[in-house]
Amino acid sequence: MPELPEVEVVRRGLERWVAGRTVEAVEVLHPRAVRRHPGGGADFAARLRGETLGVPQRRGKYLWLPLAGRDLSVLGHLGMSGQLLVQPEDAPDEKHLRIRVRFGDDAGTELRFVDQRTFGGLSLHETVADSAEALPDVIAHIARDPLDPLFDEAAYHLALRAKRTTVKRALLDQSLISGVGNIYADEALWRAKLHYERPTGHLTRPRSAELLGHVRDVMNAALAVGGTSFDSLYVNVNGESGYFDRSLDAYGREDEPCRRCGTPMRRRPWMNRSSYFCPRCQRPPRVPS
Repeated sequence: MPELPEVEVVRRGLERWVAGRTVEAVEVLHPRAVRRHPGGGADFAARLRGETLGVPQRRGKYLWLPLAGRDLSVLGHLGMSGQLLVQPEDAPDEKHLRIRVRFGDDAGTELRFVDQRTFGGLSLHETVADSAEALPDVIAHIARDPLDPLFDEAAYHLALRAKRTTVKRALLDQSLISGVGNIYADEALWRAKLHYERPTGHLTRPRSAELLGHVRDVMNAALAVGGTSFDSLYVNVNGESGYFDRSLDAYGREDEPCRRCGTPMRRRPWMNRSSYFCPRCQRPPRVPS
């Protein structure tokens, strides 16, 4: 699934191409694409018609477009294969086009939601105030992400110690820190020389701060090259793939030499996913006898 860098790349594209535009018409071409909208496709299209889209916002992996002058937002859930594309109005329809949004201007482009696996979708939600921003009520419980200027490092460290879990589980816990998924967790842990099963209760404040620094560095590096794209499903609003997969140090590198010590990298099943690590640089925690 797309993580923070991929979603931020899409958000920036939407800010450039759709912010400030007024919706003229909406076509819902597949009911699953609006299954999170209680009123269904017809209601979604009717309520969005005539509304002006504000500047797109993001928290972690979640993206939304506020409606100007309203306490409502369009929440975009990309799922496994969702794409928000800005296309010329006369461009051929994509095979898996699910929603089309036309605008009442002469820019000649429209917004399309394309989703091969139909796990994602768009939905309208009321917004609630949270400190310096308003966000859809259904994601109000999601923590701020490490690139957010208001992210509280001290509170995060205390929450880590209190959680009594393992470090990778904590990185993927969206109620503690948002935006980090499997790929960037493995990358940050490799940089920090931490095994994914390291107990959070054993992390000192300097050690957790170091790990957060690596999380930020990895995400900023990925942002600089458009995110990580392993196939054509992960693209920006112009249909372009990211290139960070060429710079990965851990994820997907099973049996390849560690870039630090040369030891073959290993992969282990983990929570219906995989964890990639160096057995020498990231030694597993000792099991109490």
